[in-house]
Amino acid sequence: MAHIPSFDEFSARLDELGLFHMDLTLDRMAAFFKRHGQPSFPVLHVVGTNGKGSTATILAGLLQAHGLRVGLSVSPHFVSLRERVLVDGCMLPEETWARLGARVFQEGEGLGLTYFEVLTALSVLAFEETGCDVAVMEAGLGGRFDATNVLTPALTVFTPIGMDHMHVLGDTLTEIAADKAGAMRPGGLAVSAPQEPEAWGVLEERAAEIGAELVPAEAVLYYSRDNGRVQPGPHAQYGKRAVRPMTELFLALHGAHQETNARTALAAFHVWAASLRLPVQEDACREALAGAFIPGRMQLVADEPGLPRTLVLDGGHNAHGLAALRDSLAAEGLRPAAVIFGCLRDKPLADMLPLVKEIAQGAEPEASGAPIYAVGVPTCPRALAPMELAHMLGCGSAPDVHWGLERLKAVQGPVLVCGSLYLLGEFYTKHPRLLDRAHCAGGLRRTQP
Repeated sequence: MAHIPSFDEFSARLDELGLFHMDLTLDRMAAFFKRHGQPSFPVLHVVGTNGKGSTATILAGLLQAHGLRVGLSVSPHFVSLRERVLVDGCMLPEETWARLGARVFQEGEGLGLTYFEVLTALSVLAFEETGCDVAVMEAGLGGRFDATNVLTPALTVFTPIGMDHMHVLGDTLTEIAADKAGAMRPGGLAVSAPQEPEAWGVLEERAAEIGAELVPAEAVLYYSRDNGRVQPGPHAQYGKRAVRPMTELFLALHGAHQETNARTALAAFHVWAASLRLPVQEDACREALAGAFIPGRMQLVADEPGLPRTLVLDGGHNAHGLAALRDSLAAEGLRPAAVIFGCLRDKPLADMLPLVKEIAQGAEPEASGAPIYAVGVPTCPRALAPMELAHMLGCGSAPDVHWGLERLKAVQGPVLVCGSLYLLGEFYTKHPRLLDRAHCAGGLRRTQP
């Protein structure tokens, strides 16, 4: 077995592979799982552009609340690799990571596995070793050639598809949707969030080509985040079980867009549960939504020492995500007094930057606008330099998020940090306790400036 005596040494060896190195083929992962064998547990595969992490987290919570042992694989991480692989919502010990990492490098010897492929393989080994009944695995990038796409999913879940990673997936929504549609399996089952007509047409065409069943989430059920009600959709009958009305399913996650993610997760859970004849329990669904937590997705932080009194953290990293953030801020009565923004240079900047300015303008038509600070992400080589980004936005700049927050500690009103999950990752390095739900301002709503 490869000798990797510590978690730090495993992390160092992984870093040598290059976080952003991509080689789009499934050959290496197919070879790995030919050697290792396919996992015995079913895999629910979450694919899309926006809302993957939230949808996967809610879906995993629903499964766990129904008494299943659940593995969850998500990306990226903020501070530690251990955030990417969870069993029943908990990180694994560093010793387990080191030991399983050694196994992956041994079983993958000579295959040239990439950074994300090593992590995908490790997550499967971890879920096997801990006796998981089911795994929810978030795709890293795309669908057709994503490392997770060799695991023959029992269900594919599509979150909203938008413009992102154009340098890899294509320059049009049709091209991007075609890549993600490649995650569907011949004769398989898929559930999809609402999509732009262009993207939905691609998914439908692909499903018809391969004989897969593609189910719109809104056809299964309706869900209201405001009143916590679930109602059957027009095609709510699967097998011998129909969706039943449920009440008081209040979602802990902030943001109007989380209603779509919760509905998609609930619909996916109902469809998969019906295929297994697993009873759907209203109390368990209520518990799962009330306990949902994922950092950096419109996370509200209040009265944290050393920070502005009210802080909003959101990783909206493309136009779709920023538009959802704009709408959610308005719906919750949150008008930023200042915005700290940083992003990667391979993002659709022409669509994103006007949204940043719009968010900073506030809710009042006559508002002169909140100050924007363009910041760098020193730990990410793909990030735009602060001065370059500031020139594009016509605003001030700061070296990093910490510099910006230090100067905004006394500001009246919410301070928004957004634009990239890597930007938030840099923030959490100094504030790791905010990765814990206990320090999330769950009750903060309708805050006035």
